[in-house]
Amino acid sequence: MNEIFFLLNDSRGRKLLAVGAEREVTGELDALNTFLKENKGEYCFGFLSYDVKNQIEQLSSENRLRVNFPELYFCVPKIVVELKGDEYFYLKGAEDELVSKVIRELHQPINREVTNGIVLTAALTKTEYVQEVTALLDEIQQGNAYEVTYCQEFYAENVSIDPWTTYLDLHKRTNAPYSCFVRNGHNYLLSGSPERFVRKKDDRLISQPIKGTAKRGETKEYDERVKETLMHNEKELAENVMIVDLVRNDLSRIAKRNSVQVDELCGLYTFETVHQLISTVSAEISPETTFVDIMKALFPMGSMTGAPKMSAMQLIEKHETFRRGLFSGTVGYIDPNGDFDFNVIIRSIMYNELDRVISCPVGGAITIQSDPEQEYQECLVKIDALKKALHDS
Repeated sequence: MNEIFFLLNDSRGRKLLAVGAEREVTGELDALNTFLKENKGEYCFGFLSYDVKNQIEQLSSENRLRVNFPELYFCVPKIVVELKGDEYFYLKGAEDELVSKVIRELHQPINREVTNGIVLTAALTKTEYVQEVTALLDEIQQGNAYEVTYCQEFYAENVSIDPWTTYLDLHKRTNAPYSCFVRNGHNYLLSGSPERFVRKKDDRLISQPIKGTAKRGETKEYDERVKETLMHNEKELAENVMIVDLVRNDLSRIAKRNSVQVDELCGLYTFETVHQLISTVSAEISPETTFVDIMKALFPMGSMTGAPKMSAMQLIEKHETFRRGLFSGTVGYIDPNGDFDFNVIIRSIMYNELDRVISCPVGGAITIQSDPEQEYQECLVKIDALKKALHDS
């Protein structure tokens, strides 16, 4: 597979495939701003890691990082293909043998069985996790934050997988609308993300934070009860509303006056393995507002930090035992018109084939109403599809 490779899904049933890099940029947001200006009118694919927060605010990341993606990476691809249903179109570049092979395997699921047999190890014991969540509840009680998205890492070392086949297995299990497969050198992202970070269409921005998760029921009747319970769960609803308020505040920093609105509050959406509460917040922006302006105002996404954002990020660094890196960052594309769509990197497997290491962080929002035991169980729900894709017995 090509050293630079993106396969992105969106909620409209479309896939975008990008292969190779004509030009690329890493490093600083200011360098990205220059790169995008110089390549205006081109397709650009890329990602921001969670650690880009350190460029936006006076923050640092000192914990251990297992899979070391670049902090920021964007490229102008050599080939761009759009796939929708059984049809596909080359938006840039000529027909390519690798691309043709990928398209065939996307249309006709490959018969190779995934036999990874990877066993994931929790970096925290359950007791340690409960202790950290209890400490965060004390921080919240003292008024240092009112919501913190706390995550723990599951990992495996000295292992090898077939990244592409594993991704296809994960996508089959989750059918997540913003799932993606990314190769960047020896690093791979295999994501089953259900969450959109931000989309720009013309002069309008749309953000769709997720807060509120429940595991699907095993029977239709039980599944309906799970949905009903989630829709009326005061804690989950409060988490969602808190983040909606944060997103509204972030958008207001770059939006036209009085244009920020909540299009949907706590909508219930059903996926293959979970139900989720998703809200939609939108705003209008001026034509001169750049992609980097938008990222500086909105990133990292509130659903992965908590609120207030600055305090939550400081508490995350203090209480988490790993460095997030690409996890809870964002990956997506910018089209030649300047419109874009970026996801939230969650429910994901990060793999370095050279170091033979896998990282799969998961987490959830901690509020004053949180029960540490229930939060731990929610982590197990979120890691389940990743473990199954890795065939963790």
